[in-house]
Amino acid sequence: MTGAPPPDTSGLSRPFFLVPTVPGPGPYRLDGAEGRHASVVRRMRVGEELVLTDGTGALAVAAVTAVDRASVQLDVSATEQTAPPAVTVTLVQALPKGERSELAVDLATEAGVDALVPWSASRCVARWTADKTVKGVQRWQTVAREAAKQSRRPTVPVVAPLASTAGVATLISGAAGALVLHEAGSVPITEAVLPSSGELVLVVGPEGGVSPEELAAFREAGAQVVRLGREVLRTSTAGAVALGALGVLAHRWADRAASS
Repeated sequence: MTGAPPPDTSGLSRPFFLVPTVPGPGPYRLDGAEGRHASVVRRMRVGEELVLTDGTGALAVAAVTAVDRASVQLDVSATEQTAPPAVTVTLVQALPKGERSELAVDLATEAGVDALVPWSASRCVARWTADKTVKGVQRWQTVAREAAKQSRRPTVPVVAPLASTAGVATLISGAAGALVLHEAGSVPITEAVLPSSGELVLVVGPEGGVSPEELAAFREAGAQVVRLGREVLRTSTAGAVALGALGVLAHRWADRAASS
């Protein structure tokens, strides 16, 4: 941390804006798309405060000193580097169909996911063909970016390239722990064995469910098959619900509260 102790950067009254690099204390001009958003859409006024973040955990509290149509002039009062949780969660999300694809990313980001991996499961209704894959990943990253700003979190989840089932199995084998959500799971998520640190992979299947062959591959790679409860959730919402449970079970929310 530099400068005077910063005001509470979690305050809901301060909007978040993404910048390439968080500036140190002193004058700073927020321009480009974020500057226009601050001046035209958010209608920031002189004297109001906002938070700048680079999406990797760095924060800066700044007060508006001048506004024009394309930018806002700021006075940065202090900066802070937030620590990541001891347990990070990578969500492997089978491709949902239609608008539910973006909903899954939005909700997972708001629930605190650290990384997202789109998965082309065998029973997916949606398919990303070669020409759609790049656009699909870019769209997920855009949704994650906007959801991170909306939920006022200092990190933006990284969206990985589209993964095959074999790729997901490899990811699981290299992680500190892995959970596959399935209605036939032998144990509830509350009884899952969780790592105390490192990467935890969370796998959410498609509308048609995870196939027996995929379950076998993930089990062989070291994953635990767990259930959330009696209810069967949509693929677009299951990840966020599980992330909420893991926020408590893996003490992720406590870690984040302590670092802010």
